[in-house]
Amino acid sequence: MNFQPTKIPLRNWQLLTKTMSLTHIKTELNKFDKIKLVEIISDLYKKNKSVREYFEFFINPDEGALFKKYRDKVFEGFFPKRGYELKLKDSKQAICNFKKIEPSAHLLADLMLFYVECGVKFTNDFGDIDKGFYFSVKKMYLQALKFMQKEGIFDKFQKRALKVIEDTNGIGWGFHDYLAEVFFDYYSEEID
Repeated sequence: MNFQPTKIPLRNWQLLTKTMSLTHIKTELNKFDKIKLVEIISDLYKKNKSVREYFEFFINPDEGALFKKYRDKVFEGFFPKRGYELKLKDSKQAICNFKKIEPSAHLLADLMLFYVECGVKFTNDFGDIDKGFYFSVKKMYLQALKFMQKEGIFDKFQKRALKVIEDTNGIGWGFHDYLAEVFFDYYSEEID
């Protein structure tokens, strides 16, 4: 039996392989009536967890409850309820998903710094970790401090950011030195 590939007209093939632009999506959605749009949105809500969270937050914006939920997810990546597997990817994904919901700058900065604090606690509790672990935590610290500076909210987090440096004293891989250097490079004028 010979396999014969299905021939797709070139125009249709281009549509399948090309990502539609937002303008094109809007044009297509404008063709639907309200009932059909509600049906499409309801279907998205049922099938996509991030869409569900977005709409729940959009309709009932309880930033505090949402922050707590994502804070728990970040913590769970470092200290899982079951097992011992470190899941930095899950913690970083929680921050990314929280950011997509467009929370206040204060809560996003808080969550980013919390990730770093969890990393520091983890290494202090369990000893020296690998290079990739430290790289991930250092990168988040840098991103958090840059974000705080950009948003003009560093003063609200200064004590916690400095506590991270204190809590890393004696940790290997140049971890403490890098965090201290980042802090003082960006925020030396903020020190009392």
